[in-house]
Formats: sequence, C-alpha cells, structure tokens
Amino acid sequence: MATTDASGAVFLDTNVLLTATTPARALHEAALEVFNAWPDRGVRLSASGQVLREYLVVATRPVEVNGLGLSPEDALFNASSLGERLQVLAEGEATLRRLERIVRDCGCRGKQIHDAHIVATALEHGVARLVTENKGDFLRYGDLLEIVDLGASDR
Repeated sequence: MATTDASGAVFLDTNVLLTATTPARALHEAALEVFNAWPDRGVRLSASGQVLREYLVVATRPVEVNGLGLSPEDALFNASSLGERLQVLAEGEATLRRLERIVRDCGCRGKQIHDAHIVATALEHGVARLVTENKGDFLRYGDLLEIVDLGASDR
C-alpha cells in the first residue's frame, strides 16, 4: 500500500475517480482498490469540489472527444457515490492565496493551474500525498507533496 502522511490522508486526482468508474481503463482494479480497501487500512480519501466538477465534465463529454459519454444522471450518480467515500475539502480564500504562491513559485501557466489548485487545496488541508495516474503532471510540485502513481501502488 502507498504510504500516507501523519494524518493518514491522500488526495485523489480526477483521473482516479474516472478510472474507478470505467472498467475498460487499464488501472480500473487499482482505482477500485483505493476506494474499497484503502479506507479499511486507515487511509482517509480526500478530494475537492474541483475534482468532482472535473469528473462531471469528462464523464458527460462524448466518447468521441475523450469523454465517458455518460448521461448527466449517470454521471451525477457516480459523482455522488464517490463523494460519499471522500472527504471533500473546502476551497476558500486560504486555498486561493496558496495557489497564488504556487503559481508564482512554480511558474505555472495555462492548464497547469488546474493541477496547482489541486495541490494548493491538498496542502491547505494538511494532506501531503496525492494519488494520480498522471504523475508527470505533478512532478513540478514534488518538493511540496508526495506524488503517488496509481499504477505503482499496491493492489
């Protein structure tokens, strides 16, 4: 199992949620392990409103444009079910100030700021580990928190 910080918490990137609800994805079983087994091992799963919004965007986007093609009803059901297993972390003014520091210090631009906001939210709540399928997207933040590759975690 991936190690956790002192609080026993990990922050889940959007792709972990997408993979957990998409059996055709290569890491589907690993994502299910995160949701179904890690809490029994004392790991507190967390995410943010941003992650749940991003899930809904991709889940309802047509398959032809790299989405899941789900109906809004199915996507909302999935998001609600996943959200029940997560601590949804607030994104307030303190998170915004931390985001500003991260953008400035890491030189983030464009879409990278979405990931910077995820990092800011996690850190603002004392969560120092992030689970993702796209470890490369977060390497620039490696001095701020531990990036856990979903594909390399124990199943």
